[in-house]
Amino acid sequence: MHTPYDGSHKLFTIGVKPLDPAGWIAVDDTLLAYLDEKDRLAERAPETIFVMEPGTEAAQAEVLTLLADHLPERWPGIYQRLGPQIDIVPAFRRVRLDTPYPPLLIAGGLVQEDLVLMRRGEDGWRLAAAHLCFPSSWRLHEKFGKALQEIHAPVPDFGRDTRNANIIERMFDNLRTEQPVYRWNWSLHADDALHHPHSAGQWRFGDERIDNLYFRLERQTLRKLPVSGDILFTIRIFLDPLTEMERLPNAPDLARALIEQLGAYTSQQLDYKGLTLERDRLIERLAAIAHQDSAS
Repeated sequence: MHTPYDGSHKLFTIGVKPLDPAGWIAVDDTLLAYLDEKDRLAERAPETIFVMEPGTEAAQAEVLTLLADHLPERWPGIYQRLGPQIDIVPAFRRVRLDTPYPPLLIAGGLVQEDLVLMRRGEDGWRLAAAHLCFPSSWRLHEKFGKALQEIHAPVPDFGRDTRNANIIERMFDNLRTEQPVYRWNWSLHADDALHHPHSAGQWRFGDERIDNLYFRLERQTLRKLPVSGDILFTIRIFLDPLTEMERLPNAPDLARALIEQLGAYTSQQLDYKGLTLERDRLIERLAAIAHQDSAS
């Protein structure tokens, strides 16, 4: 369904687009598995998946209210509102909205997305609260309380006071409540783990395992909250194995787009994505896919 690696969403670019509010939250048949994994992480290490600043409670409640209104309307066969609770029918769950838990923690248990609350301060927009179970090579507590420019400092071409960092800051400042936006990010990973806080590093595959690669796709949305003025950043993870991509009718085109992108990345960009050691062999594998149409 989602192939942002087709060249339409290049890495290390901002590339936001207007989002139809009806498509704000993505729900599919993996809902139960994602919510089960969130529960498992909450039981095993709750301190790693939730943070909040004092004073963010009202904004968190605003997020929960938005979701409690949106989900039953957009997905009536999946979410059913019954007074102070929501039934998630295919996940066999009943979520109380009026418990004493932090509202953002409750909200995160409703959806497959991770939820990050950004608040404007003297140093710009900072990460003020989050329910984040499925990070892509970063740790929540390392980013908590930091401003955007610090958060993005490790990303090539996005460090403090770079052109991209300043563009993102202005984009946050100019975001309107009536017009959310979205973008895609993607990477290649050696497994299909949803919870991936560790650095991608420099992975290496044997010849027999390179087909076990997974595309880790991130659908990111930004929505300015009308009451608090904070910004809700959502991140939805999709995991697609390389073998599935190869079965698509346009697989040769996708492979050629990937080869072009991998060949264009700088050494710093390859290091950041953990692709330095295996780029050439990955390109060789993609080239075989790219020639499928001529072979047939």
